[in-house]
Amino acid sequence: MKKIHQIIVKNPVFAGVLLTGTVLLASCEKFLDVKPTNSLVSENAISDALTARALLTATYSSLRSIYSTNELFGFLPGDNVQFGGSQYQNIELDTYSFGVINTSIVGAYRSLYSLINRANWVLTEIPKVTDPALTEEERNNILGEARFIRALAYFNLGKTWGGVQLQLEPTTSLSSIGALKRSTLAETYNRVKDDLTEAERLLREEDATTRNRAQKSSVRALRARVHLYAGEWAEAEQYASQVIANTAKFELVKPYSAFFAGPFLTKESVFEISSTANNTANRWSIWYPATVARGGSYEYIPTGEIVDLLNNPNIGGTRKSLISVSGGSTYYVVLYHTTVATANVPANTDPLYAIRIAELYLIRAEARAKKTPTDLPGAIADLNAIRDRAEVPLFATTTDAQAVIQAIEDERRVEFAFEGHRWYDLVRTGRAKAVLGVDEDYWLFPLPNADVLSDEGLDGKNNPGY
Repeated sequence: MKKIHQIIVKNPVFAGVLLTGTVLLASCEKFLDVKPTNSLVSENAISDALTARALLTATYSSLRSIYSTNELFGFLPGDNVQFGGSQYQNIELDTYSFGVINTSIVGAYRSLYSLINRANWVLTEIPKVTDPALTEEERNNILGEARFIRALAYFNLGKTWGGVQLQLEPTTSLSSIGALKRSTLAETYNRVKDDLTEAERLLREEDATTRNRAQKSSVRALRARVHLYAGEWAEAEQYASQVIANTAKFELVKPYSAFFAGPFLTKESVFEISSTANNTANRWSIWYPATVARGGSYEYIPTGEIVDLLNNPNIGGTRKSLISVSGGSTYYVVLYHTTVATANVPANTDPLYAIRIAELYLIRAEARAKKTPTDLPGAIADLNAIRDRAEVPLFATTTDAQAVIQAIEDERRVEFAFEGHRWYDLVRTGRAKAVLGVDEDYWLFPLPNADVLSDEGLDGKNNPGY
């Protein structure tokens, strides 16, 4: 278990505010802060099919640029990864000693609102386009994809900061930004579910190969995840089952390492965030030591505890392929990151698997074990589908619901060891104090201090503990 230090910085610090990448200076009398806007779309800028498609592409590009950064909140505060770099903001995340001005937290919060603003522009401008080249089917599909992206952004905000301000219109000017009251977490999740319902309605029937664009199955998969976090077990089971049933497109692949076959090449992938030869990924550099990969900084290091679990044949099984060793005893993450070209994967184009079919099995397993009445045989069957693929001993039949629930938590830890689930799993199940020693007042991250001080909609209130 990593040692947790709850040293919370509460002193307000006034600074310039980032708005579309520009630093604005505030007077001593009044500090102005606004949600990031990325850019203000000019009037009539989205006028035809070409510019409509370009706007959606820019929205996906924004999603790609922030997703791996936001993932670090799922593993750095947890017990699978420790930080070995020198950036103070990530050291604070690793030791849980951050405060209201931590730049990683502020940056992630603002980047998600920037992404939402882009999605809002799509949803506002695309319906106005009259170009005959933009068919009604394509228009609806673009709108459905934007709804999915906005839902994903608001879900990430909700699970990290709790209920947030729901900005549903694009920023057209500074004067268009009003004070929005903060929503409850339930209201935030309801907004996510509303967007996903509309996305599923708008999206065309999916094809057999697309995995890096929102399709009906990726919408249903995210919805299953949202219902799991909301404790809505019947709905979580329902949507997970819909995705699992699509066996023509999705399946658990064997061995475990085969799920990482490269962009669009594996039926394990439900939704992935892709890179290309012209827009490469460099996530590998922070996981690899310089002795293995030129330029590797080895900032994210698997803990000894997760290394032992992955190397245990009865727990990790074939999932030991997630890690490798250099210099005799130094472990690093290997499976997710490609640094050299292979037959199927150009150099540095490894995708980020945002949703895998394995997650849907474990979502359904947990929902079945927790719903009333429970379905323990069904939960164990789903759990054993994951264990069988990892080539570890199957979980024995039992009537002990708590034993099944604990087994599912343990399985999620090793199955998604470095995929940004661990911290959030411990928070949503109320186990972060028992496992990590973090008091409940600090399970939500702090809102940026500048927003709390200046945004009337927040009433000067931050999350508990800050």
